[in-house]
Parts: sequence; C-alpha cells; structure tokens
Amino acid sequence: MGSVEDAAPTSVQNQQDANGSLPSEKKVKVVFVLGGPGSGKGTQCANIVEYFGYTHLSAGDLLRAEIKSGSENGTMIHNMIQEGKIVPSEVTVKLLQRAMQESENEKFLIDGFPRNEENRAAFEEVTKIVPEFVLFFDCPEEEMEKRILNRNQGRVDDNVETIRKRFKVFVESSLPVIEYYSSKGKVQKIDAAKSAAEVFEDVKGIFAQATEKATQI
Repeated sequence: MGSVEDAAPTSVQNQQDANGSLPSEKKVKVVFVLGGPGSGKGTQCANIVEYFGYTHLSAGDLLRAEIKSGSENGTMIHNMIQEGKIVPSEVTVKLLQRAMQESENEKFLIDGFPRNEENRAAFEEVTKIVPEFVLFFDCPEEEMEKRILNRNQGRVDDNVETIRKRFKVFVESSLPVIEYYSSKGKVQKIDAAKSAAEVFEDVKGIFAQATEKATQI
C-alpha cells in the first residue's frame, strides 16, 4: 500500500485539479454523524447502512487500519500517536477521500468526523465536498455517562473521570463544527436521549425527507 498522497488515481487527481471537485462520474453524497460518547450514533449508523444503503466510514477505524497495514504512512501515524501528537487533519481527510474513491458506493456516513473546525476546513478544502447535512445526536451528559458505565463495566478507560474528560473535549472541539453547519442550515438535530427504536424513527424521517428533496432537484 502506498502513501496517502499517492492513493488517489491520477485521472481523479487531474480532474480534481481541473474543476476543483471529484470527477463527474462519481457524484458523492456525504452525511457527517456527530454526537458525544454514548450518544448511540454507532447503533444508528448501523441502522442507516442497513435501511438506506450508505457506506459507513469512521476516521478512527481508517487510521487504525492504515497503521496495521504497515505502510510508510501508517508508521508515521503510529509514531505521531505514540508521541502524543495529533495526526494532521489532511492525513485523515486523505484516508477518507481514498476510501470514498475506492468504494463502489456514492453515499457515505462519516462518523465522528470532523472533530474540530480544522478537520472541517481541511475536509472541504481537500475533497471539495460539502456535506448534504450533519446528523447530530444530542444527548444529556448524565444519560451518556450512565450508558457508557452500564455498557462497559470493568473497562479501565471508562471510569467517570475519563468519561467526563471525553465529554469536555467533545463540547470544546465539536460544538463549533455543529454551530458552523447550523449557520448554513445543514444540521439535523436528534433527541438521542430516547430509546434506540424511537431515535431511529426520527432518523428515518430525516433520511426519507433528504431522499425526497434530492429526487425533486
């Protein structure tokens, strides 16, 4: 496996340079999925994949897979994480871009990304893709905390102090992204405190509406 920089096929790269977007034969639809730890977005992503035919991409999974591949790029990512450094947004974005280009699908759920404003800006700059909308699973911290503790009894990294730190990071980093897309009218907020079945009913309504709107254009 080559480096991420080499990953995009030349024809795609040339067309991208020429018209500033992904090639016309690949009209990609992207939905960002954001929500705090324990908000239930993993469960809902699986439902969306099954019911609406999206491909689920997780930035974290792609980074882990790249490290596991043993590529030069993977080694660089591994070293940065080991040293406590943040992997540059562009590296993560290029992994997402490659996954979309290699997929036969054209509809993607990108889960847990962009984590911050820098991620968001890098994604739009590199891919020239603006998301269709952002699905935001809004859940009170007490509820998320309860779910994580119940779900992961005995897991060392899921003690209350660590969980609260993760909430704080989510609020500080991701809320500006949600606010940015809200100003563009692109955020679909879901009350994620409800049961998984009730939440999916809301999700289905949003995707059905988005599909209907797309067919009218």
